Amino acid sequence: MGYELDAAATGRLGDYFGEIGAVLRDKRKRASFATYAFGILGEGDRKSAEPIAARACGDPDLANAYHERLLHFLAKAKWDDTKVRRIAARHALKAMEAQAGERADVWIVDDTGLLKQGEHSVGVQRQYTGSAGKIANCQIAVTLSAATSNDCVPVDVSLYLPESWTSDPARRRKARIPDAEPFASKVDLAVGMVCRACLDGITGDIMLADSAYGESSQFRKSMRLYGFDYAVGVRCLTKVFPIDSQGRMREKISVRDLGERLGPKAFRRHSWRDGTKGRLSGRFCFRRVKAAHDDGTIVDEREEQWLIIEWDEDRDKMQFHLTTLPRRMSKKKIIRILKERWKTERVYQELKGELGFDHFEGRSWPGWHHHVSVVLSCYAFVVAERARRFSPSQTTTTYDPQQCAA
Repeated sequence: MGYELDAAATGRLGDYFGEIGAVLRDKRKRASFATYAFGILGEGDRKSAEPIAARACGDPDLANAYHERLLHFLAKAKWDDTKVRRIAARHALKAMEAQAGERADVWIVDDTGLLKQGEHSVGVQRQYTGSAGKIANCQIAVTLSAATSNDCVPVDVSLYLPESWTSDPARRRKARIPDAEPFASKVDLAVGMVCRACLDGITGDIMLADSAYGESSQFRKSMRLYGFDYAVGVRCLTKVFPIDSQGRMREKISVRDLGERLGPKAFRRHSWRDGTKGRLSGRFCFRRVKAAHDDGTIVDEREEQWLIIEWDEDRDKMQFHLTTLPRRMSKKKIIRILKERWKTERVYQELKGELGFDHFEGRSWPGWHHHVSVVLSCYAFVVAERARRFSPSQTTTTYDPQQCAA
């Protein structure tokens, strides 16, 4: 994934690295960041420290020294991941929003598995990941992304630490997990990232998430407190109070039972975007409901919202979503927004397939986060250039990382 940049893009890259360099401060850190970033952006099947060092130095006798320098930068050097990621996010969002003529008001919470061998990489264990569609030995990265109608960029990433890690002092010490990092569920991590982004002035309007997050009343309530409407998946056993045409609340029922009771005639076909094989469409049913979770709040005072049931005719299976999007908004637009969550799958494909998001071979907490921060910085630049109609070529960039770090 090499890039042949014109003079204007070269200038933008220099300014961008200059912003990040101001956060890194130390000249050696800036040089290591540039070396690693160009390794991430450049050609090569593996985007980890050793092969990046070997490609960067050009002299086999210097490869070990380059490698040690990169390892120190990733695992030992102290620099602020959050500040670097904020510069990256703002850089991409500025270009995305200018190109689309709209705010990146749709945010997406999701997670992806990073397959690993062995048991020593921080956070790794056998656990379910949707990336593999099964239980696998992996790390889980929880992501927060912001999207316009045309593109999507990760704003932040958190590593999920299973209790097998947080409750083991020896493992924590060896992986250099900070004492201030307690066990946090994926929902907790997602809410924390949203809170930090909002406090840092990165704002959105609509939150999308699958049922792993949407099932949580804590997650839904938190999104409303932060000013978001949401459109989230829920599981089939989630219970709701249907609201009839007279505005009366009916008996509590699971969303699956409600869908079966409504029957096929209640569903209408809607399309949302063009796919590789034509227009994507499905059958949907909308019903006004109140959530029936037990959180101590008075049911009558709860917010009325849409339950959206999608019927997959091919598999004779239903999917369920709750959304607080306004009742006056057209159903077609609600469905189009709901389906924007697919963009994170493209992000994961590009992060892993092009930029080595899952290639980090170290085992420490600081090293993993530093690697991810560099990858996110590289991806943000690619997204920004793509928004400016930049097309990647197959030729290798001719930039000197040492010059860019100066």
